[in-house]
Amino acid sequence: MAVRAGRGGRWRAPAKPRPPSSLELATEDHDLENEATFRRLGFFDLDLSGRSADGVEFEQCRFKGSDLSGTQLDGAAFTDCLFESTNLANLRAEKSSMIRARLSTLRMTGVHWINGALRDVTVSECRLDLSSFRFTDFSSVVFEGCNLTRADFQNADLSGARFTNCDLTGAQFSQATMEGTRFANCVLVGIGGVTSMGGAVVAHQDLVALSYTLAGALGIRIEDAEAE
Repeated sequence: MAVRAGRGGRWRAPAKPRPPSSLELATEDHDLENEATFRRLGFFDLDLSGRSADGVEFEQCRFKGSDLSGTQLDGAAFTDCLFESTNLANLRAEKSSMIRARLSTLRMTGVHWINGALRDVTVSECRLDLSSFRFTDFSSVVFEGCNLTRADFQNADLSGARFTNCDLTGAQFSQATMEGTRFANCVLVGIGGVTSMGGAVVAHQDLVALSYTLAGALGIRIEDAEAE
């Protein structure tokens, strides 16, 4: 495994969302239904938890103070959307996409975003412990200041992802594609699938914890030198 320290492949920062010039406030009448399309709506302080809908599309929408916990959205599409201080805990989204979006200060514990796609997405100061992104493709995606303890990235394509100031304790990366994935000032203690990190770019200060994890994965025993 070749984990590179320093500069790696070319990195492209996420494109910014394109917000609408004005928003209409969503109401309880804007409930989640199969094949529904929502454009230029502000979902503020609404309870949308525990819903189930397929093929829902959100375009140029903003979510603030709303609750989508426990909701299941299969085949959903979010384009040019902003999320702030919203509860997405245990949201389940399969074969869904998010393009040009910014998520900040969200509760996303236990989110399942499986077999989906994230492109031009910034995730900032969010709680994502126990989340799962299995088989998901990441293109120009940034996680910054996030709690990602025990997050699951198995079989994900993380070649377009960047992690900065994140806690990834116990995160799982088995069978992930990580050529060009970048880590800076992150906690990498006890991560799984470390042998899948070939081609990743790791900041020098993060290498110590990673080296212990790698040694354990390879069956290398580390001992302190005995005093003579």
